[in-house]
Amino acid sequence: MNKLVYAASLTVFCAHNINSLAQEKPNIVIYLADDQGQADGTVYGAKVLQTPTAEKLAREGLTFNNAFVASPACAPSRAALLTGLMPSRNGAEANHAYPKPGIPVLTVKLREAGYKVLGFGKVAHEKMNYECGFDFYSEPKVKLYDHVSEYFANNTTDQPVCLLVGDRRPHVPWTTKNIYNPDELELPPYFIDTKETREHWGQYYSDITGFDAEMGKVYALAQEKFGDNFIFIYSADHGGQWPFGKWNLYDAGIKVPLIVVWPGRVKPGTRTDAMVSWIDILPTLLEIAGTKVSGDLDGQSFKKVLEGKTDKFREHIFTTHSGDGKMNVYPIRSVRDDRFKFILNLYPENYHSNHSDILRKPRAGAYWDSWDEAARTDPAAAAIIQKYYVRPAEEFYDLETDPTEQKNLIDSNEHQEQIQKMRQLLEEWMKEQGDTRALFETPYPISGPTPHERGIR
Repeated sequence: MNKLVYAASLTVFCAHNINSLAQEKPNIVIYLADDQGQADGTVYGAKVLQTPTAEKLAREGLTFNNAFVASPACAPSRAALLTGLMPSRNGAEANHAYPKPGIPVLTVKLREAGYKVLGFGKVAHEKMNYECGFDFYSEPKVKLYDHVSEYFANNTTDQPVCLLVGDRRPHVPWTTKNIYNPDELELPPYFIDTKETREHWGQYYSDITGFDAEMGKVYALAQEKFGDNFIFIYSADHGGQWPFGKWNLYDAGIKVPLIVVWPGRVKPGTRTDAMVSWIDILPTLLEIAGTKVSGDLDGQSFKKVLEGKTDKFREHIFTTHSGDGKMNVYPIRSVRDDRFKFILNLYPENYHSNHSDILRKPRAGAYWDSWDEAARTDPAAAAIIQKYYVRPAEEFYDLETDPTEQKNLIDSNEHQEQIQKMRQLLEEWMKEQGDTRALFETPYPISGPTPHERGIR
C-alpha cells in the first residue's frame, strides 16, 4: 500500500472512530412544559383535551404514573432539575431565586462528558439560562421548532447533542384562541363551576394542545436528525396556575407528566408506578452519558427503571415551597409515599394566596370575581374559597381513597400512627437538608383582609 492510500485509509478510519465514539453516547432531547399538571393530559385521563403527541410518546416509550417536582414554582423547580439538589441545598428556595455560586449544573456536566449542549426557550429561569454554559442558547419561548430547525439547518457537529427546549405554554396569560367548548369540559372537583371558570379552563387546555403540537414537530426533527440514537424526555415544571395547583404541595401542584422514549432501550407502550423526582433526572442522564455521578446529590439515577429492570424506586417523595415574592408568602413542606401524604404548613396563621386571586388578570385569574360572587349565596362555594385562603398547620391524606386530597384526616384516630411516622420523617429530613423554614417576604395575617382586598400589586 503506498503512502497516499495509507494516509487516506487512516483518515477514513479515524473519522469513522471519532463518529463512533460520539454515537456511543445517545443524543438527549428534553422538552418542558411550563405549568402543566399531570392530570391535565390525555395520557393521564383528561377528557376532551387533545394531546396527540403525548399519546404518541406514550405508545413509543415509558410513561411514569408517579413523577414529582421538587418545588411547585418555576425557578426552584428548574434549579432542582439542573443541579440534582433540593431547594434548601442548592439555594434556590423562593421563586426568582437561583442556585448558589459554584454548584455544578447538568449542562456543564454534560459538556464535560463530550456533549454539545443547546438551549431553546425557558430551560432554566430567567437569568439562570445564561449561567448554564450552553454551547448555544436561543431566548425566544415561542415558535421553538422554527428556531431549533434553523439551528440544525445551519450547524453540524461530530459530538453527541443534548437539546433542551422550554415552551412557555401553558403558563399564563393563556391564549385568546379557545378551541374547546367550555360547556363540554370537566372541571376538577375543587373548583367553583362558573361560566368564567370554564372559559379560562378552555384557554388553558388550548395552550396545552398548542404546546403538544410544537413538541410533536421537535420530536419528529429529533427522529430525523438522530435516527434511533436518542433519548426524548417530556415533562413539566409543576402544576398549572390554578387554585390548589401551582404554589401548593397537593398533587395538582407537584405531580407532573413524565414520558421517556429511548429506542432500543425503553420498551414501547409501557407504564411504571415507580416514584421519581425531578432531582433524579440529572443523575439518570449523567449515568446514561457515562460520566461520574456525585455521591453528594439528593437525586438518584432511575436508569434501571427505564430499562425495565425494576418498577420500584423511591419510597418517599419530599417537596418544598417557600413563596413567590409578595404574591405568595406561604411556606409549605410535605412528604408522601405511594398511599399517604403529610403536609406541614409552616405559618398557617397567614393567608395562602397567589397571583391568580390577587391580580385577577384576563386569561389568568379573572374568573376569581365569579367565585366571590358565587360564594355570596352558595355555602359550598364559600367553603372552597375558605379552604384556599386558610389552612391548618398539618394536613394528612389517603391518596388511595381520596386522590384529589379533599378530606383532611389529620384528626383521624385510625391514622395517628402513620401521621406521627410521617411527621417525624419530614422533620428529620428538613433538619438534614438544613431547612431554616425561612419567610422571604412579610405574610398576610388571617386576622386582616386578604391580599386581594389589601390591593397588593
